[in-house]
Amino acid sequence: MLFSSPYNRPRGYDYAEEFADPDDMYTENDVHRALLENNYDVRLLGIHNDLGTFFEEIREDRPDVIFNLMEVFDGKSHLEKNIAALLEMVGIPFTGSSSDTLHLCNNKELNRKLFRFHRIKIPYFQAFHRHHKVWLPRKMSLPCIVKPLAEEASRGISQASIVDSEEAFVDRVRFIHEKMQQDAIGEEFIDGRELYVTVMGHKKLTVFPPREMRFGELPEDARIATYKAKWDDQYRAKWGIKSVHVGKLPAGAEQEIAEVCKRAYRALNARSYLRFDIRLNSAGQVYIIEPNANPCIARVDEVALSAEKAGVAFSRLIRKIVQLAVK
Repeated sequence: MLFSSPYNRPRGYDYAEEFADPDDMYTENDVHRALLENNYDVRLLGIHNDLGTFFEEIREDRPDVIFNLMEVFDGKSHLEKNIAALLEMVGIPFTGSSSDTLHLCNNKELNRKLFRFHRIKIPYFQAFHRHHKVWLPRKMSLPCIVKPLAEEASRGISQASIVDSEEAFVDRVRFIHEKMQQDAIGEEFIDGRELYVTVMGHKKLTVFPPREMRFGELPEDARIATYKAKWDDQYRAKWGIKSVHVGKLPAGAEQEIAEVCKRAYRALNARSYLRFDIRLNSAGQVYIIEPNANPCIARVDEVALSAEKAGVAFSRLIRKIVQLAVK
């Protein structure tokens, strides 16, 4: 089981202290327990910025499968795809997305171009790369949202990301360029319900029941999944923000959501599991907002809760992920 660690530890380190902390490596702890419940022989390997222990491990005791939970390398999330590419090079089956799929999902400009080619609905967008001109496109309706081009987990997204003037738009793009040292993307705001849909499989796909973010008391013009709305428990409690199993949907909407997400999954050439963040507008149209390769699979997060709703217990979900890696 390969995962990101904030420090380098020797081979054989058990991470018992970290796994016992409910605010630390709870995903890794959940997956480790589930692997043991499935009677797998599991070795733990946390990586910070040194790959030497990884090469020692696979050279001395080559595993049958690597359960890949790497999200960052040396604190850099954009290197997640590089770890997957490394695993492809050493030729050991591993769980989760390929390096290609990770790269596409992490780059908002690329995945939106791909979806547009496949006629999958997405918000109108424009990417702004550093050291180039910044402007408000004529086709961009306000309000709109400005995000880092290649970040995950809503990092860099706050209420200030919602802009309603050309001046605010340009300022936010420049903020991302200068303060975050990243390229940016602006896209139209899609008013509607925010749903999270997990798709799993290779040739035969399974779509788990959607989850929904309820924005509670947040004003109508502030209802986006900011970093705080996703990860700050105090902020969520203050505004009554909750993630729940989806409520009543319009007639035919669930089937439409499933079909759109399957098309998007195949467009990305995914072969394991993905979570799509979507918006369902008042007309029943489904917009892909974000594709999330290798999303969080902790027991308390969207993927596992959706699977549980479909009757797939957590240990069985983890076994399915391993089996997909072998296939």
